[in-house]
Amino acid sequence: MGSSDLRDQEGEIMYALVDCNNFFVSCERVFQPQLEGKAVVVLSNNDGCVVARSNESKAMGIRMGTPFFKVKHFVENGDLEVRSSNYALYGDLSGRVMSILAEAVPHIEIYSIDEAYLHLDGIRHEAIPGLCHDLVARIRKWVGIPVSIGVAPTKTLAKIASHFAKTYPGYRGMCMMDSDAKRLKALELTPIEDVWGVGRKLAPRMQSCGIRTALDYVNRPKTWVNANFNLPGVRTWEELHGHACVEEERDERRKSICTSRSFAEMISDEEELCLRVSDFAASCAHKLREEGSAAGEVTTFLYTNRFREDMKQYFPSATVRLPVAANSTHEIVGTALRAFRTIFRPEYMYKKAGVIVSGIVPSDAVQSSLFDTDEVLRDRQEKLSKVMDVVNSGGNSLLRLASQRSGHYADGIRSEYRSRLYSTSLDDIIEVY
Repeated sequence: MGSSDLRDQEGEIMYALVDCNNFFVSCERVFQPQLEGKAVVVLSNNDGCVVARSNESKAMGIRMGTPFFKVKHFVENGDLEVRSSNYALYGDLSGRVMSILAEAVPHIEIYSIDEAYLHLDGIRHEAIPGLCHDLVARIRKWVGIPVSIGVAPTKTLAKIASHFAKTYPGYRGMCMMDSDAKRLKALELTPIEDVWGVGRKLAPRMQSCGIRTALDYVNRPKTWVNANFNLPGVRTWEELHGHACVEEERDERRKSICTSRSFAEMISDEEELCLRVSDFAASCAHKLREEGSAAGEVTTFLYTNRFREDMKQYFPSATVRLPVAANSTHEIVGTALRAFRTIFRPEYMYKKAGVIVSGIVPSDAVQSSLFDTDEVLRDRQEKLSKVMDVVNSGGNSLLRLASQRSGHYADGIRSEYRSRLYSTSLDDIIEVY
């Protein structure tokens, strides 16, 4: 970066990445303190595979994505505690953490359920460590969730700093990267595959070029980076040099939205699968309306059980293009079912199904078709969808299409180890003796 230090100079914004440590496991421990110090994993939908691990389970060699049946013997032997996903609990505790952060800084950018970027503009450089240590202690005390905070002049460097804050107890939950010496040392210790923006596909290419660490990458000339990894690679290179170029993507719409589920049991019945596909498509339509978007294509896919080598395998998908981009439940569901009927084969047992909507555009910028003869009907469907959103705003799914299942689409999902809804249901409130 040259000789200048990465100081919070006037006009320069410092970023803090707040990362909740082992978030799903930490949420379980808030109301179950007997899990502290024990090896714990949280499972995906239908108790399929490991999606969260405590430090103790990581030390046992349990990897992310490991199928549950491969580690079930640890549970039976008493060496491992397991919990089914409890997203209502996790979402509630995430909201409590984010509200604390929002009160402490001028601007917060929520990145995921367990991560948020704080924009520290207007906060004196020397006051930042005290603020961050206070947040670590306050969130731990008020919510019960341990967090790590990384502070740096760019989001990519802040991500690296948060990793050091989480890994090394000496930082007491906060690592601040505010000088070239700290930056270069951190880059030297950071494998290139761990850099935000590199990913699993890009890392092997970089490693084949002799790039093993983040420091190896920043030591390459910018022209070489541009020639080999194009603009995204240059942005990461600039960020690692301390030049902020990853802006907040407030109005960035997703290129596609997918809703899918693995089934608790395999299904071959066409009518039952139609009900599942209708639920998934309705969920996609609702997400489109929430984001003020509309989709031009709808894809339906089916999967058999790839772990059952004794059964015939079939992984079909079909895409139907809409004449006019839409977000009404009726149109998205109807299109998804048309795609489903072209790929369904009754001789297979299906373990998973899903719907993807793509070709997403802003709903207020939908281009009409010259040959669109259903404009009046489409207007009625959009009005009906808005009514459904209002009635269903409490999450009860009271209004549904006849092609959907009665009740919430998530019913029937295996969750044998799910904890109670301690913070969102009076029936599950914690009991004190």
